[in-house]
Amino acid sequence: MRLGVSVPNFGPGTDPDLLCRWAQVAEGLGFDVLMVSDHVVLTPEVAGRYPPPFFEPFTTLAWLAARTSRIRLGTSVLIVPYRHPLLVARMAANLQQLSGGRLVLGVGAGWARQEFDALGVPFERRGRVTDEHLRAMRAAWEDDDDNYRGGCAIPFWVGGGSGAAPRGAAGPGVASAALHAVLAARTAAAAGGDGGRGRMPAARAEAADPAARHRHAGRGAGPARRRGHDRAGRRRPRRTTRARRADGDPRPLPPRPARDAAARARLADAGRGGRAPCLGGVIRGLILLRPPVGLCRKELWVGRLRRTG
Repeated sequence: MRLGVSVPNFGPGTDPDLLCRWAQVAEGLGFDVLMVSDHVVLTPEVAGRYPPPFFEPFTTLAWLAARTSRIRLGTSVLIVPYRHPLLVARMAANLQQLSGGRLVLGVGAGWARQEFDALGVPFERRGRVTDEHLRAMRAAWEDDDDNYRGGCAIPFWVGGGSGAAPRGAAGPGVASAALHAVLAARTAAAAGGDGGRGRMPAARAEAADPAARHRHAGRGAGPARRRGHDRAGRRRPRRTTRARRADGDPRPLPPRPARDAAARARLADAGRGGRAPCLGGVIRGLILLRPPVGLCRKELWVGRLRRTG
């Protein structure tokens, strides 16, 4: 197993010295990969998650490559549609050579619509544009041009949670089978009419994930059912106590715990001038319980102050 760490190349207080210390600490602790984030235009939508200043990823990684020796360097998600593919291919190939073959290129399609609009990139076509750019980058690296030498050895990591994530354009073996299973599940869920929230009936989940058959083995015939869902995979609405009373549900209501009655008795005793309970009991009673009839919090605390004064 290899572990990586995401170094924040953004936010108040971020400067070259801090980035250098982050990288050296991560390398000293034995992490295998150091990754940074990517955004080009800090629109209000982006700045809410990634506050300025924001250091450009390729420049930052090139600077960190000179201050580290072992740890691999990469982008958590490089938003591919934001840049020309030949520019990315050349910068990545040069960084791969300057870092001694330590670059890992994590790629994604992006999510910030305002940033796409500011760059003049069609947001609705970001998935197709990402696939086209990745193919162009592969073609440039496979050419004999010295400007792109070394790019073929750069590993691709496909990331991101949007529905427009790259689907195989980065080359064979890049996106894992789990990623394709998730994408297939989301597609099936959207086709099933759940609004694209990623939920789907258990039968479809079992078909998309063969391991589900083993997880649900021995639970009876038919497709697997999730708790709180019906046989069709729809979430059952919760029925509160008030709804049960309104519907005339014959089932008995759950009894109140015995400690409620004891706490009410202690509160009533304190309000009538008896022995004051401990502070913890009073606080629990005030927070969790309603005071008995004829007793208010003001009278309770006035009585306590008189006895303790």
